[in-house]
Amino acid sequence: MATLAAGAASADLSAQTRKYRIIDPHVHVWKKDPRFPWAKETTRPPETDATPEMLLELMKANGVEKTVIIQVIHYRWDNSYLASVLKQYPQYFKGVARVNPEKPDAPDDLSRLVEEGFKGVRISPSGGAAGDWFRGPLMPPLWKRCQDLKVPMTVLAPVTRMPDAANLIEKYPDLTVVIDHMADSPLDKPAELEKLMALKRYPKVFVKVSHSWSLSKEEYPFKDAQAQVKRLYDAFGPKRLMWGTDWPVCLPHTTYARTLAMVRDEMKFLNEEDKSWMLSNTVEQVWPFA
Repeated sequence: MATLAAGAASADLSAQTRKYRIIDPHVHVWKKDPRFPWAKETTRPPETDATPEMLLELMKANGVEKTVIIQVIHYRWDNSYLASVLKQYPQYFKGVARVNPEKPDAPDDLSRLVEEGFKGVRISPSGGAAGDWFRGPLMPPLWKRCQDLKVPMTVLAPVTRMPDAANLIEKYPDLTVVIDHMADSPLDKPAELEKLMALKRYPKVFVKVSHSWSLSKEEYPFKDAQAQVKRLYDAFGPKRLMWGTDWPVCLPHTTYARTLAMVRDEMKFLNEEDKSWMLSNTVEQVWPFA
């Protein structure tokens, strides 16, 4: 408990001297609750809960003021648990929904969810044939609806899908697009990152420099992954990059605090203005908080 108290005190002191508020644009929540059943496809549901109350404790201890919660795949297209969390804690959270991208009524589902208060949608095509719907006829209507609704499209996809993403971005230049987790571009194939960096020519594309812990072959502070972040920093600049914890998915590899410290303390190539963008201002360009 003493360590937690010391961490909270440090976070409070840091918040007093910092000129921006830290916003985490990527977490998940879930709870084993019969009112909110897992999707039938979820054959191995999580063994422990990840509740908003647990998240709020971590946020307070680490000086994180606001958070964007991404609908977790365990519920698939049923966003009702996340909707209940957003209703309970509107002062802290915004939410990004999921719709079934392989169904023709996905755009209408998105419209309904936005009316309910969600701030965008996430899709996650795999790199193999099962993800080829990403280049199919159902994508343009969904992307156009997203653009019409003026909410961001968030894409979780391997770096090999970035040319497909570029084809859609070309058609909808007014749509804000966020690429999750550096497109999980493998560190041992550095040339692959060029597929993601090619998107820098589209001014409304943003990249989350998260998943350092997943990509790295090293211990914290994951310097091999930091080198990849530096390449993205050089390509996009800090105003189009944002951090993200991916809590609680990160926990087998690292802590919530360390995912923040990676950007705030360990990336020595960042100055204070860079950090103000990547930890706060870039997020608010995409998901403005009051």
